[in-house]
Amino acid sequence: MTPFDLQRILLDELPVSFLYEVAFRASLAFIAVFLFLKCSGRRGIRQLSLFELVVILTLGSAAGDVSFYHDVALLPVAVVFLTLLMLYRLTIFAIGRSKHLHAFIEGVPVTVVKNGLYELKSFKKLNISSSELLMEFRQRGVEHLGQVRLAIVETDGDVSLYFFAGENVRPGLSVLPPEHRDEYKIALHSGIHCCINCGFAQRIENGSGATCARCNSGIWSAALTTHRTDAN
Repeated sequence: MTPFDLQRILLDELPVSFLYEVAFRASLAFIAVFLFLKCSGRRGIRQLSLFELVVILTLGSAAGDVSFYHDVALLPVAVVFLTLLMLYRLTIFAIGRSKHLHAFIEGVPVTVVKNGLYELKSFKKLNISSSELLMEFRQRGVEHLGQVRLAIVETDGDVSLYFFAGENVRPGLSVLPPEHRDEYKIALHSGIHCCINCGFAQRIENGSGATCARCNSGIWSAALTTHRTDAN
């Protein structure tokens, strides 16, 4: 074997003319994936659920193989695409008639914040950290949890937010990263403080500590009461 042999590096034992076949195969694969998504309905072009992601990854693998492997025939790959399409349509039909199957395949929306407080059980179900959730909130213009009436993680991973009206905003935990908010066990001033573990707000006097009445944590941060504005 000759080191740095351009023929071997670029084409191995294939002729240059095989590049035209690669372009032809890639075009067919592109058209096949497009037609699959077109035939699968509008669900196929939204943000993907776990089930849809599995289908797309399988399609991508089949399309990639047929695009540049000269020993992969086109008809078997076409059968793969047709089989996936039939399975997809059959599954969509089935989950439309069974709530249990729908919940198993697509998942169910999970409430992560309710009335300005973390739903702690939800974090265990989702295997998601509060820091990941707070990043989503910051990107949506949320300053503290007291502004949030309801936050729901949808089956596609997106977060739906519902806010309190201005006059109903309550004291809430800041959604800023720890380096941008004070966290302490002993209150630095008298007032309302929020548990950083669950968001629960309670009054603590200067120089005192407390155990959260909701989750038994003992680390606090100053509560915020700012309202959302149109600019948010």
